Amino acid sequence: MANFEDLYREIILDHYRSPRNRGELTTPPAVLVEGFNPLCGDEIALYLDVDDGALVNIKMMGHGCSISQASASLMGAAVKGRPIATVRDTIETFKQLMTEHEATIEHDGRPAQVDLRALGELAALQGVVKFPVRIKCAMLAWNTLTQGLDQVAA
Repeated sequence: MANFEDLYREIILDHYRSPRNRGELTTPPAVLVEGFNPLCGDEIALYLDVDDGALVNIKMMGHGCSISQASASLMGAAVKGRPIATVRDTIETFKQLMTEHEATIEHDGRPAQVDLRALGELAALQGVVKFPVRIKCAMLAWNTLTQGLDQVAA
């Protein structure tokens, strides 16, 4: 288990130090949506290019702790170029990981509700649930993405 924790820590640090999809989309019809966590000061701006039912491109800017920035980078890599329905499924799976996975294993003794192998590198963030105050850091980009997709759908 320690080897997985070390690997996950390295994935998080890699995405924090070298975030993917960093920058802005300046060409219309890009949608800009911003998120802010007043408890810790994390900020994110997402630029979304949605076309023909898919998240064609995503770029992000912002600052904050390593968890919020790594989560945003991992999210962008996981959802870019995917159909909106798949993106929404990924969001729900990630939310489930942040809210149910650890409790299910520790309290009920049942197998995990989230297939960590299917999450790929996103599984690196599973350790965040051990620190409830950091869950909002990990969720900031995901909640902001949901808001942006809702704007596009409206």
